[in-house]
Amino acid sequence: MRALVQRVTQARVTVAGERVGEIGTGLLVLVGVTHDDTPAVAQRLADKVGNLRVFDDAEGVMNRTLLDIGGEALVVSQFTLYGDTTRGRRPSWVAAAAPEVAEPLCDAFAVALADVGVPVETGRFRADMQVALVNDGPVTLMLEMAASR
Repeated sequence: MRALVQRVTQARVTVAGERVGEIGTGLLVLVGVTHDDTPAVAQRLADKVGNLRVFDDAEGVMNRTLLDIGGEALVVSQFTLYGDTTRGRRPSWVAAAAPEVAEPLCDAFAVALADVGVPVETGRFRADMQVALVNDGPVTLMLEMAASR
């Protein structure tokens, strides 16, 4: 499972002109799922995101977490995080899990993040979403959590 995490001062998702998710200060989390991901992987990734120290402390050092600052998360499914561009010019999506597999795991990630104590908003799975954000810093990190073997 992959998460592209962006520190934001605000972010929102709209679908067909309807605002479906919106946050203030916090993290926009784009989540991609691959074939061997499990609910346990989603849980571990949610714990990592909730406790990721990417917010400034009083000295301006990134020592504070989403939980420390009372921030929010906007979770948006993003199968393109598993796009492979090593051959040719058109990405291959074979590493991305099928929607029937990915949707419940994206939902499990959002629920697990909320269970950690983070207020969570979400996009809409399989929808044509428009995501607007103000990236703070900018701070953008790619996280990857693999299934335990």
